[in-house]
Amino acid sequence: MKRHSALLLTLGASVVTMSAAAQSGPETRAETPDIRAERTLSAMTPAEKLLLLHGPMHTLLPPEQRPQGIPLGAGYIEGVARLGIPRLVETDASLGVSNLMEARKGDTATALPSGLSLASTWDPAIAHAGGAMIGSEARAKGFNVMLVGGVNLVRDPRGGRNFEYLGEDPLLAGTLVGAQIDGVQSNHIIATIKHFALNDQETGRNVASVEMDEAAMRESDLLAFQIGIEKGDPGSVMCAYNRVGGIYSCENPFLLTDVLRRDWGYKGYVMSDWGAVHSTAALVAGLDQQSGEQIDRKPYLSTLLEQALAAGRVPQSAVDQAAGRVLHSIYAHQLDRYPLAVGTTIDLSANAAVAQRAAEAGIVLLKNEGGLLPLAHQARRIVVIGGNADAGVPSGGGSSQVRPVGGAKRVTAAATSGVAAMFAQRFYGGTPPLDAIRAEFPAAQVSFLDGKDAAAAARAAQAADIAIVFADKYATEALDQPDLSLGEGQDELIDAVASANARTVVVLETGNPVLMPWQAKVPAILAAWYGGQRGGDAIARILSGQVNPSGHLPVTFPVSLDQLPNRVLPGSDAPAADGETKATYGLAADTKPFDIHYPEGSDAGYRWYDAKGLKPLYAFGHGLSYTSFRYDRLKIVSGESLTVRFTVTNSGDRAGTDVPQVYVRRPGKAKRLIGWGRPELQPGESREVVVTADPRVLGDYDVKARRWMVRPERVTVEIARSATDPVLSAPARLRAATRKP
Repeated sequence: MKRHSALLLTLGASVVTMSAAAQSGPETRAETPDIRAERTLSAMTPAEKLLLLHGPMHTLLPPEQRPQGIPLGAGYIEGVARLGIPRLVETDASLGVSNLMEARKGDTATALPSGLSLASTWDPAIAHAGGAMIGSEARAKGFNVMLVGGVNLVRDPRGGRNFEYLGEDPLLAGTLVGAQIDGVQSNHIIATIKHFALNDQETGRNVASVEMDEAAMRESDLLAFQIGIEKGDPGSVMCAYNRVGGIYSCENPFLLTDVLRRDWGYKGYVMSDWGAVHSTAALVAGLDQQSGEQIDRKPYLSTLLEQALAAGRVPQSAVDQAAGRVLHSIYAHQLDRYPLAVGTTIDLSANAAVAQRAAEAGIVLLKNEGGLLPLAHQARRIVVIGGNADAGVPSGGGSSQVRPVGGAKRVTAAATSGVAAMFAQRFYGGTPPLDAIRAEFPAAQVSFLDGKDAAAAARAAQAADIAIVFADKYATEALDQPDLSLGEGQDELIDAVASANARTVVVLETGNPVLMPWQAKVPAILAAWYGGQRGGDAIARILSGQVNPSGHLPVTFPVSLDQLPNRVLPGSDAPAADGETKATYGLAADTKPFDIHYPEGSDAGYRWYDAKGLKPLYAFGHGLSYTSFRYDRLKIVSGESLTVRFTVTNSGDRAGTDVPQVYVRRPGKAKRLIGWGRPELQPGESREVVVTADPRVLGDYDVKARRWMVRPERVTVEIARSATDPVLSAPARLRAATRKP
């Protein structure tokens, strides 16, 4: 396991004062987390051990039952003061310090762009900086566990939580989530990679069972988790709501014991998702901690566990093992030596700069016919239309939603019924794109229309030099999307505006890929995702050319639903559930149990399109720039491993950052991403990119041998601008090799 640096990343982070315990002698500091956990465990009473295995969501407790001195958040786990074991105070989520249902009245935090925006950067350094920033804010607000690290693969572009995640490729997603987790934990707090595993859609998430063969799991979703754990060393893993092979994820011995512990050697603890525990036996299967326990149907790891221990149904060794794992993570990440100091000053300006840099790097220039972008400053009349661009940028809903500094500028209708209605909000915040565009083009007359009247918008566009249409689509936890249209009349609006003005730019603010029936009419299209704290500034700086776009898609944009492996979203046509279930976002079930089958298996995303010979609307890895890049001098060293070298040259007249991608095509297999570079180049500058492949993306998982197998075979290496745009290629020969799981 990789150990993260004990140094606190200072970019936008609060200064942490070393506690008295941390200043103790070298003998104490030299003790391993295992030794410390074993010693502490031996000094604990049975009741104290149980304290580490469960905790409530304290926002749901009556005020008189809430513990004093800790902020309201996702939940907490009681500590043991006499032994120096701190409380674990938990907050959502991957995009910043969440304030679900505004439990902390008026409290805001710096909002990072969405996960898909982060993935579009293809930049582990940006992921690390963002993690360090939000981790510093979590610590300053009194939290030492942050529910950061969503790495479920995007298998269906209609998935409600896709905006939180990091795309469709396990190497890209795992690399970025590992960097993010490492950044968070540089603040001496615990991050928790989630949702383990195959929680790739929201429909039926509490009842559905994913049915997939082990090799396909290992080569796709599980590989993303494995890489993330190796690179980030998260203190905790959060098990998911759904079932895998008919068994709930939080009591699934294959996932929690065979894969996570035996094969990957993971030493931290497994916490449940809120409302995902179904039995006391989950403790024996590999679960260590019941989160938000009152959301579950029963107190499985407290009262019922005491009864099971007394009756001999659960051995005391299972409790000791689980408590020891919790202690291991506390000591490994030094929570006891760096106590929380609520009220630490937060440098909001520095943190907003971190969010803005991430947003700028994540914006993808999808189309730029005739070099319409960057917009010329000679434009005198610019009309901005739609998307609530006068108020701010949108954010996704649910537990990851962050109330940005400055608050929500506009709140519109979100879910009106069902689970999401209880906690999903649709709001716009951060910097408004309209204000930012006016600041970037001070000599222009910049007007705004809300876009509700398409005919009026078309007339305004006809009278303008440039028309910029903002189109958004809301996504939230607990709800998948019925289709990939923009909805709300926005497709018709864009068509009308583009028909009236040939110099139309469309800015998409979405949490998923969308269809574009108007695409042929629009010369310039940006995928800006959900932009976070300074999303409006980031968009304006890309439009004006102050920033050269460098984002590349981490997901495939299909031409139509007919290209998807599942034309109908699994479970969307399942029969309704009988009766009512507990009305919480953890337990609500709107359908009867059903199975989810993914026909693509390990060939998720771009690999499905490649295997089936399908041409997408925009390919995985696609992204344009205001400059141009040339690739040459390809060199390959192959054998049991594969190292690829090539040179990237900025052949244009602007400084820019490229994301050249390396794919390998094996006989009879879909192509696979094995690495990438991200060189920042001045005009005329060249730089060599070196990629050494992880053998797991060169081979197959052999279930019987319990090994990764690289076959002796001749493969083709591609240097590409996207999954469908190879520029250089050359053969290579692999030798047989194996690797433990």
